[in-house]
Amino acid sequence: QVQLVESGGGSVQPGGSLRLSCAASGSIFSGLIMGWYRQAPGKQRELVASITSGGGTNYRDSVKGRFTISRDNAKKTVYLQMNSLKPEDTAVYYCNALRTTGGSVAWGQGTQVTVSS
Repeated sequence: QVQLVESGGGSVQPGGSLRLSCAASGSIFSGLIMGWYRQAPGKQRELVASITSGGGTNYRDSVKGRFTISRDNAKKTVYLQMNSLKPEDTAVYYCNALRTTGGSVAWGQGTQVTVSS
């Protein structure tokens, strides 16, 4: 059993930065694939970035070079550093945990990110 809690969202101007954190509770974390998703009003939820237990990362094309996902297994926390934010990055960002064998085990409640002039 895993519970996820996101934090770090807020409002910034275009070009600004934010770092999102996702803290996990429970004994299992290091073996999970962790991902950040986002969902804007009226739009489908989309994968932003993911990181494997071994540290391998993948990013949505639109955020490559701007966002960095990382994890600290000792702290049971995954991060999303977001730089050069754009208005189109505005969304609720969600943390997700996935078993390596397949299947989602937890979703966070989300944290709002708003980028506007």
